[in-house]
Amino acid sequence: MRFDLTDLRLFLAVVEAGNITRGAAEVGLSLPAASERLRSMETVCGVLLLERGRRGVSPTPAGEALAHHARLIERQMAHMRGELSEHAKGVRATIQVLANTAAIMEFLPARLAPWLVKHPNIDLNLKERQSAEIARAIAAGHAEIGIFSDAVETGDLHLRDFATDRLVVVASKQWHLAEQKKITFRQVLDEDFIGLMDGALQSHVEDQARRLGAKLKMRLRVRSFEGICRLASSGAGIGIIPGTAAKRFRRSLPLSEVRIADAWAVRRLVLCCQSPDWLTSQARDLFDHLAVDV
Repeated sequence: MRFDLTDLRLFLAVVEAGNITRGAAEVGLSLPAASERLRSMETVCGVLLLERGRRGVSPTPAGEALAHHARLIERQMAHMRGELSEHAKGVRATIQVLANTAAIMEFLPARLAPWLVKHPNIDLNLKERQSAEIARAIAAGHAEIGIFSDAVETGDLHLRDFATDRLVVVASKQWHLAEQKKITFRQVLDEDFIGLMDGALQSHVEDQARRLGAKLKMRLRVRSFEGICRLASSGAGIGIIPGTAAKRFRRSLPLSEVRIADAWAVRRLVLCCQSPDWLTSQARDLFDHLAVDV
């Protein structure tokens, strides 16, 4: 029974995504090539590894066993690359990090910069995901370090405090609720919204609207918090962004900022891994660095 590392990476990506197309894209394979590899793996094993259905794929018991061993192999490979990079000049290591929108756009750049300068031979594969996805991925061994809201189920993951993320409404100075200190999300459901094109934060906000039986009226979607603030300050609509971003853009824009009173709008961001003892030395150093300022 022979699988190469690409086979194992593909299988884990498909299991994580629950979809062959997305899993193939994750490892840089075309759908036909990925499908052929998966069929070959099942032929070699002599057993079905994936249950295929209308809503995607899920691992069979045999697939779960394969995924478990594939994660162990990935972890061992990461340790090998880490140790080699400590002894061989020019050998590069890569740390897999998953984080939500607020962490990536507001907190990580400043914290990562000095660490990356200090470790020139280490790269980060940083991906944006929703908090629940990150917790599941870390628990399954698909990434080494995660940063997400502690509102999700974390099981036995090792957690450290990372930051507090408070979401606020941003709008023009003339907005009819601009003078309020705080408002509920329900109060603004009928407003025109400026939001992000995609991302974990935008999905989180829209999920909260659905829980209230509503759908946000999206007037425009942009790529950055700056775009939201520029449009909101002109009166084109309102936006919901982290308070840290609102404070920064209020220095240069005629922008009002109103806190959201709902509990979901105040999120404690945590840093997580399966166990510090399972991290490579480089990943453990990064983990400690990211938590040190808390």
